[in-house]
Amino acid sequence: MTPKIKIIPLGGLGEIGKNMTAFECGSDIIVVDCGLGFPDEQMYGIDIVIPDIAYLKANASRIKGIILTHGHEDHIGAIPYVMKALDVPIYATPLTAALVELKLEEHDLLYNTQIFTKKAGDSFRLGCFTIEFINVNHSIADAVALAIKTPLGTIIHTGDFKIDITPIQGKMIDLPRLGQLGNEGVLALLSDSTNVEKPGYSVSEMKVGETFDRLFKNCDQRIIVTTFASNVYRLQQIIDVAAKYKRKVGITGRSMENILRVATVLGYLSVPEGVLMDIAQLNKMPKNKVVIISTGSQGEAMSALYRMAFSEHRQINIEPGDRVIVSASAIPGNENMISKVIDELFHKGAEVIYDRNTDLHVSGHASQEEQKMMLALVKPKYFIPVHGEYRMLVKHAELGKLMGVPPKNVVIAENGKVIEITKKSIKLNGSVQSGAVMVDGTGVGDVGSVVMRDRHRLAEDGMVVVVVTLSSWDNAMLAEPEILTRGFVYVKEAEEILEELRRVTREAVSACQDAGIKDWSSIKSRIKSSVSAYLYKATKRSPMILPLISEV
Repeated sequence: MTPKIKIIPLGGLGEIGKNMTAFECGSDIIVVDCGLGFPDEQMYGIDIVIPDIAYLKANASRIKGIILTHGHEDHIGAIPYVMKALDVPIYATPLTAALVELKLEEHDLLYNTQIFTKKAGDSFRLGCFTIEFINVNHSIADAVALAIKTPLGTIIHTGDFKIDITPIQGKMIDLPRLGQLGNEGVLALLSDSTNVEKPGYSVSEMKVGETFDRLFKNCDQRIIVTTFASNVYRLQQIIDVAAKYKRKVGITGRSMENILRVATVLGYLSVPEGVLMDIAQLNKMPKNKVVIISTGSQGEAMSALYRMAFSEHRQINIEPGDRVIVSASAIPGNENMISKVIDELFHKGAEVIYDRNTDLHVSGHASQEEQKMMLALVKPKYFIPVHGEYRMLVKHAELGKLMGVPPKNVVIAENGKVIEITKKSIKLNGSVQSGAVMVDGTGVGDVGSVVMRDRHRLAEDGMVVVVVTLSSWDNAMLAEPEILTRGFVYVKEAEEILEELRRVTREAVSACQDAGIKDWSSIKSRIKSSVSAYLYKATKRSPMILPLISEV
């Protein structure tokens, strides 16, 4: 039998987020990343979206471990939900492991999960795989690429990366090691496609520090900065510039407080003594001596910045003249929420600085020239673009061909498609169950397509409840049908429609009597179809129809 490797993306292809990929070699499986996605505007009431792991559950005994490239939500956010179904060890760098521990602790899963901490440069064996962590630059500390050594050759998975020659902390991406692997021979490269539409090079994180310095210098007002909680480098720069201008720093937002504590303990964040203060103490200080670092850069409804903007924060009120700095770019789909918060901050009289042209945020993802450099260094036999919407994967595939990968060796895959690699070929060969599992409150996967369809109808056309009272003896109608509406029409302005609905309901019940139909299910079905047909004809709307029968 010809030896082969299977690569099965379960999330992260054709979309931003929800990253998860399974690698199969013989009877062994390893899983790279376990991320969540954010619901789109059509997913009413949904909190987060996680990958469908039906295939992994069916093959749980073969899984040797979950390997995490870094600690962003789109790479670790599904861990608590997945670990309830899979009992497998997790391998991660120190900061990533600490963030995972926080998540598992919230779900009472920490003491049932094995977490092994590895550093960049470490190698470890899982079944027929040997995995090496390789340092990369990203917008969070401790990000790594993976060199996955298999019996067929080495597969490199970049994770999220950029090439930053002036990183705030740590070393720049380990290009020599990637080049060495390329010279030894790389079977396949899976590379981050997120910024493939951007020409040139990504900007160094150092640029943001220069912008902070300019905005803090000679500012006589209180400064509030919101950014991604996980961006330890950004937090360090804010704290450093605050200390430079003799300002005290307060932190608000649970995720920000957790990151600050963990990163400080692990040595990724250095806070000068006396700079951090409790918010209650800061409120007694002069405004020009205060900096507040807050969550809420994406306009999240329960975040600290949102609560400040809408006067719901218990300790901080936005006051005229406050300088609010939004040091983050919008995750696709969050633009409206961010605009809403910024508008409210302006209403409160704050000075809001959020223009992208001010270098308040730089991407953690490689632009085209960096992606070309990765391809040039690694020199892969096969190339698989990952982490991006479909157009991004196509664009990245074109770059791969431009850099010398033969077109027949470039594969654009989709979630659930099985990529089969041998020494001589790469191809799509079959598929497994995949997709999105919706998390609504504590419910995981219990909101399916039927429930979402009902929510769409309720949101778009409302609901009509038809209450019918029938005789227990002969199913005769004992009272006029009662019509209740929610989100459909205002009752006082639609008496004519409601009267017609009562007539249609009477006729439907009468027709059931004439036909000898006595079971409630059939009577409800007849009422529902009759009312629905009339409403669509009269209003061109299709509200949810809910018949209720009361027996007397």
